[in-house]
Amino acid sequence: MSARAIGITSRIAFFVCGLISLFTCVPFVMLQGAELPVQSEWIVFVATLAPLGLFGVTLAVLPRSWIAKAYRKDRDDEQLFLGPLKWLGGFAAISYLLALVAYLAPHRWNLDPQVMFSLCPMYFVKMTFDPSLVATFFLLAPMNAAVYGSLGLTLGYARLALRRRASS
Repeated sequence: MSARAIGITSRIAFFVCGLISLFTCVPFVMLQGAELPVQSEWIVFVATLAPLGLFGVTLAVLPRSWIAKAYRKDRDDEQLFLGPLKWLGGFAAISYLLALVAYLAPHRWNLDPQVMFSLCPMYFVKMTFDPSLVATFFLLAPMNAAVYGSLGLTLGYARLALRRRASS
C-alpha cells in the first residue's frame, strides 16, 4: 500500500475512533452513576476517554509535516502512520471480541461491573437495558472497538516516540 493511501486511511480511522471516544464519555458525564445498579467512579472514565479522543482527532487533522517534525521522521515515512494504525487495529479487534464475550456471557458468571466498565465502556448499556444481539454486533461492539482503537493509537505513537528517543 502506498504511503498516501496509508495516510488517508489512518487519518480517517484516527478521526472516527477519536470522535467515538469523545461521544462515549458523554453518557458517563450525564448519568453520573445515578440510576445504575452499581455505583462507579465515573470521572475516571471521562478523564481517560476524553484525552484519548482528543489525541485521535488532533492527529487526524494536524498536517503531516507537523507530525513528522514532532517525531523526527521524514514526511513521507510510511512508519509515521503505519505503526500506530496497526496498534489501533489490534486493540480494536481485541476489544470488539471482548464486547461480544461480555454480551454473550451467561449471568451465572457474575462479571464484576467495575472490571467490565474498564474493559468495555459500553457495558453500562447492557446493565441498564438488554440490547439485542444485532445492536451489540453493529453498534456497541464497534463503539467499544473504536474506544480501544484510540488507546492503541496513543500507545502506537508513544512507542514511535520512545523508539525515536532510544535511537537518538
